[in-house]
Amino acid sequence: MAKRTNLREFQQNLSDRMLDKSRMGGQLPLLGVQIGGQNWLVEMREISEVLSPPPMTKVPLTRAWFRGVANVRGNLYCIADLAAYMNQGEASGAVSNRLLLVADRFGVNAALLVDCILGLRDVSRWQNDVVRAHEYTDEQGGVWHKLGVVDLLEQPDFLQIGI
Repeated sequence: MAKRTNLREFQQNLSDRMLDKSRMGGQLPLLGVQIGGQNWLVEMREISEVLSPPPMTKVPLTRAWFRGVANVRGNLYCIADLAAYMNQGEASGAVSNRLLLVADRFGVNAALLVDCILGLRDVSRWQNDVVRAHEYTDEQGGVWHKLGVVDLLEQPDFLQIGI
């Protein structure tokens, strides 16, 4: 009988294999997501898991972009709507919305709400903007922005959810 693997183990295994590939000379693919109608790239090592949003509990007297807290396998995660945080509207609430759990190594139980997942992207052949180092142009001319989770976690405004 085949060994059963839960989703978290599968994603961790996949992430480990991709990190091994990047250490051996290949470039680590980036996860494409959509936030506020724009295309964004997130480094796979900065997130631990992607999942459908579970039920959320609103927290009073918090900023509009803070959606509340959610229980993910017995752990409470703070949910931030990235579109609202970036003043780009807000996540639609559609079934395609996803949560990106911030990697455990950062020591925060935070989850980032995005509109949808666009899949893994290999940016090795994309144009990188010299002036805006965090902006790429794909083969079809589409613009992609790179989301730095570390940079986000270092912003005092992001860490202060109270109004």
